[in-house]
Amino acid sequence: MKTGFFLPNLGPAATPDNLVHVARQAEDLGLNSVWVTDRLLMPTKPSVPFRGSPDGVYPDAYRSSLDPLATLAFVAASTSRITLGTSILNINYHNPFVIGRTLTTIDVISRGRLSLGVGIGWHPDEFTAAGVAMRTRGRRADEFLRALQAIWTHNPVSFDGEFFQLPESSILPKPVQHPHPPLLLAVNSDAALHRAVRLDCGIHPANPSATELADLTHRYRQLLKDIGRDPSSAQIVVRAEFRVTAEPITGDRPVFHGSLDQVTADIDGMRAGGATEIIFDPTYFVDSVEEFTEHIKFFADQNDT
Repeated sequence: MKTGFFLPNLGPAATPDNLVHVARQAEDLGLNSVWVTDRLLMPTKPSVPFRGSPDGVYPDAYRSSLDPLATLAFVAASTSRITLGTSILNINYHNPFVIGRTLTTIDVISRGRLSLGVGIGWHPDEFTAAGVAMRTRGRRADEFLRALQAIWTHNPVSFDGEFFQLPESSILPKPVQHPHPPLLLAVNSDAALHRAVRLDCGIHPANPSATELADLTHRYRQLLKDIGRDPSSAQIVVRAEFRVTAEPITGDRPVFHGSLDQVTADIDGMRAGGATEIIFDPTYFVDSVEEFTEHIKFFADQNDT
């Protein structure tokens, strides 16, 4: 099982020097990957509560956000080996032909190090800002990924869909990675799991318990087997939003929260549940780069390969 770490592209720690510092430290310590997230805005009067916290309050980190793809392009120039990933890119806010060029550029200038984690989006205010109807997000996401794969693997290429059209065109260069960079789909429903299988994507669950991951892995691999694909090669990349505490947490403990021993036990549960990689995200619980990097070495030591 591989390990990765998030870059500080959200919140007060999101500065050029800090991005380079975290990326180089992660690479020097032998981590497999560094990741960025995608947040379009911080609503002052949100139409829905934040679904990632029990009280619905939005994280302070949302108040400041660097563009994820520009951040990866910047970090690519300061690193040489480490994978550069998105966790996740909200694809419904983008056009696949326009952003496809940006993604290809990152893969080319990094010499084949891009890994693309994507999601369909969940915030109504962001859909409003992007000018996209939320009710069509599932169909639109399916079509986005088919269009992206088309421009990555064919030349010339044309596309005629419900949401996206491309007259026959020559689109070069292609990504360095063949047939294209790894695609990971955020999954929190059966529909998303079937979408991942249908569109040849790995899966990217966030903060699952060991039991939840084992069940998800079993269903995903069975679906792959049902269509004749080798389930042993599937990517199952877990996002772990962690918080390390000085003392163990008793009672109802969120996964990846607690003492180092408790977090280690959670990591062991992910390994047993079939995770091929865990990427550790401190974004919502830290304010400084010192806090951000405090535990990188600990998580690097969890790397199996």
